Amino acid sequence: MSTQHPDNVSQPFFVDNSIIAGDDEIKEAFYAFSHLKITEQLWDCEGKEVDNFVIEKLLTKYPDFFSKKTLGKDVFITLRTPNPRIEKDKGKLLLETLESIPRNFDISREFYKNGKAPIFEVTVPMVSSAQEILMVKNYYDQHVIGKAHTKLSGMKIKDWVGDFMPKEINVIPLIEDKNSMLKADKIVREYVQKAKIKNYQRVWLARSDPALNYGNISAVLINRIAFQKLYNLQKELGIDIYPIIGCGGVPFRGNFTPNTAQRIVNVYPSVQTFTMQSAFKYDYPEDKVRKAVRLIEKTKRTHPNYVDEKKSLEIIEKVSKNYQSQIKELAPIVNKMSTHIPQRRKRKLHVGLFGYSRDGSGVKLPRAIKFCASLYSLGLPPEILGMNDLNKEDWRFLRENSGLIEDMKDAIQYFNKDCLTLLSDQLKEQIIKSLKPFEIEINEAHKKITSIIIEDFKNNNLISLSENIERAASIRRFLG
Repeated sequence: MSTQHPDNVSQPFFVDNSIIAGDDEIKEAFYAFSHLKITEQLWDCEGKEVDNFVIEKLLTKYPDFFSKKTLGKDVFITLRTPNPRIEKDKGKLLLETLESIPRNFDISREFYKNGKAPIFEVTVPMVSSAQEILMVKNYYDQHVIGKAHTKLSGMKIKDWVGDFMPKEINVIPLIEDKNSMLKADKIVREYVQKAKIKNYQRVWLARSDPALNYGNISAVLINRIAFQKLYNLQKELGIDIYPIIGCGGVPFRGNFTPNTAQRIVNVYPSVQTFTMQSAFKYDYPEDKVRKAVRLIEKTKRTHPNYVDEKKSLEIIEKVSKNYQSQIKELAPIVNKMSTHIPQRRKRKLHVGLFGYSRDGSGVKLPRAIKFCASLYSLGLPPEILGMNDLNKEDWRFLRENSGLIEDMKDAIQYFNKDCLTLLSDQLKEQIIKSLKPFEIEINEAHKKITSIIIEDFKNNNLISLSENIERAASIRRFLG
């Protein structure tokens, strides 16, 4: 298995101020490679100002390290692009990102004196069809590489500016909504066959956004079903399919930390790559982080843990329906609270699926990080939501299959009954019912701070809100 380092929210030690921006992310990539021994860095070209000179800056700033560790061979930069279907105003940014790949190749070739591509994979988010992946691959093949033989004034472009390399790139679909994840095998099958992929295919399944849209339990089960289908597809097609899961450090977003790494690897044994976010890397001792990285790197992927698809779908539908009903009430609270959550990374607007209001409900929420931080800061772990109609048979199934019970215990310690004063009588009763299957050991230090936050929030006393949010986050060892 391998590790991947995506966009994050905690503040690492090498950042000069409270917001990670610009060249801080160059330092961050170097730190991930050199100190934490993470092998892959996600370079986000979707949600913020883009720096297409990442390869040049890394090689210029840290020549000693990269003369020993070759980009594209020992350590890897993977680009995350916009999806024009969803983010139409960023469609040209996708094309700019693809056009930057040959230039980065030229810079790397000059440094290493070889023909190894430093960047050869890109990720497309919010994929719902094979066509979206094919469009990216075909554009690169036909227009980035293909223009090399186009003539201008009787001269081929490649003879004028040099050839265009690498000749091929791999395109990784990031699949984030329930319906698309449950048919991930069909999307990948069509793409692999039409693109004539012969070697391997990586597939990234989201963990945060499915939880945000359908509830925590639903997100786990959706992933379990999808990984099971992808494993069967691998056997059918006869090529390696390497799943990626986008785990965060919060139980609601995957509960992936140095302390839980072994547990999460056991829950998702067929996954090849796990994303590591800031709380994982910066809120624990460096040696503990490296130990967890070594654990993941040395673990060989195997077959997924079997899950009963029919029963899982029954629970998903039950939890999703209740969760989305509860979210309608909580949305104004979350949106008001989220404006006081500290920002850790300079980003342009990056909306999630709820932001598009696809179900017509009109519910809008912040991204998963601020969503989680808002509810945790108010003593209401979002893991609790949506569970109120689960029966004994459902709970027996979940205890036997998903690893959710351990995650729930990690989350519920941050529950503060004072949060119930913010809720309607109906939602209050649903929360109390959802907590009944668990023995709760409350974190008293966290409860003390969140009680202050709740009282200040109710009284619109906002002066110390952000400071206390950070204090509570420090106890949890994550913001959101």
